Amino acid sequence: MSGASFKLAMKLQWVFQGSLFLLILASCISPLRPSSINLRTFIGCAVREFTFLAKKPGCKGMRITTDACWGRCETWEKPVLDPPYIEAHHRVCTYNETKLMTVKLPNCLPHVNPFYTYPKAIQCDCDVCRTTSTECETI
Repeated sequence: MSGASFKLAMKLQWVFQGSLFLLILASCISPLRPSSINLRTFIGCAVREFTFLAKKPGCKGMRITTDACWGRCETWEKPVLDPPYIEAHHRVCTYNETKLMTVKLPNCLPHVNPFYTYPKAIQCDCDVCRTTSTECETI
């Protein structure tokens, strides 16, 4: 792989991971689609609609409505007699399948690429936390 191809691949990976982080963060503050689900007692993982502000240096921001993963998954720990002295089962609501979407941001400076790519959730599941698609620092 040439140096330019490697740099492009690294930039795309950074954009994708950054976008996923924004989707997860934004999902905490946006309303759910109307449904009959009792959110106080719901345990599981579902696709949820939300809106976030897409922006990058040199362009105006644009509000985008997309789908992300939302939910609570069963998690537990229990003490055991052998090291490491705990048995843990931690699952998070995470992306199982995504589709990359691209929009053109408005009013970009001439030297700035106006295209912004973000993931749209197609399917979500309770699973182990994968740093490739989910912010896992608090686990």
